[in-house]
Amino acid sequence: MTPSVLVSPDLMSARYQLSHTGMISATVTEVQAAEFLCNSWTTTNEALCIQWQDQVAEDDRLSAERKHLADEEDEHRQLPLQLEEATTKADERKKNHSKHLAIPMCPRPFTTNDEALVSDFAICRLDKGQYVELYYWTNHGLDDAAVNYSTRDNDSLVPSTGEDGSTVWISSASSKPAAGVIADRNLSPADFNQAIPRIVAAFEDCDWAPERVLMLAQFWGAIVLHHYWNSRDPLAQCTILLFQEEERRAWHSTITSSKGAWDISIINEAALARTFDRVYRGSLVRPDNLASDSQVRTAICDTQPSLTIVSTYVP
Repeated sequence: MTPSVLVSPDLMSARYQLSHTGMISATVTEVQAAEFLCNSWTTTNEALCIQWQDQVAEDDRLSAERKHLADEEDEHRQLPLQLEEATTKADERKKNHSKHLAIPMCPRPFTTNDEALVSDFAICRLDKGQYVELYYWTNHGLDDAAVNYSTRDNDSLVPSTGEDGSTVWISSASSKPAAGVIADRNLSPADFNQAIPRIVAAFEDCDWAPERVLMLAQFWGAIVLHHYWNSRDPLAQCTILLFQEEERRAWHSTITSSKGAWDISIINEAALARTFDRVYRGSLVRPDNLASDSQVRTAICDTQPSLTIVSTYVP
């Protein structure tokens, strides 16, 4: 019990008479003796109160120190579990990234019927700034992407080579081109016109440099405005489509070279003339007269079913 709650006893009572009898003398009365004993008790009690408070403070300090040590020990014991849990959560968020994306609390934005699902392979190529066929943005290409899309687990990863030469892991869905992809040279004018505005919008969505997007848009604009595009000569139509494909492939391949690329929006008439010459010479070759081991490119332009064009040129 704390000494502070104790009350001084009645030292004048018979119970404490023996305590002060020996102190009574000719100069000290019984009352004075009792008062002296009362003062002594009070002084002793105050000393005990101070000692009690010091002991309580020390006990509190020791208790706090023991609790701190226990908390530290528990924290050290929980740290490996917390790290393991954090690693597991990070792996889960990385594996199921779309499940953890923040969704703003707002109404559905305005959409048009032109929006459609595009092949993961094509989008992956655009993200890397690489060449990709226009087929993926034609009606047939969009239909193919929609048909082949499924909700099964497509998170399996395959190794690939990054731009710096290191090995990176990418989704298997984004590493496989479409099975029925059509080369640009074999697109119909209608398919070509369908794809251009869509792929330009895709460039912007993939954060391509504005000047590069403008350059390609002007290149395709120059293609459809060229007199070959509207020519009645099927060879001219085949030539302009083949030129577009080869020119764009070469432009993409030289972007990372030491010399760098060029302004593709400027049509190289000399290169276009050489392409026309190759197409013309290829049209003069009959497929049944070619040797079996010849390197033959057939149907340079499938948009003209009445014309069979074969070329022995190997780019």
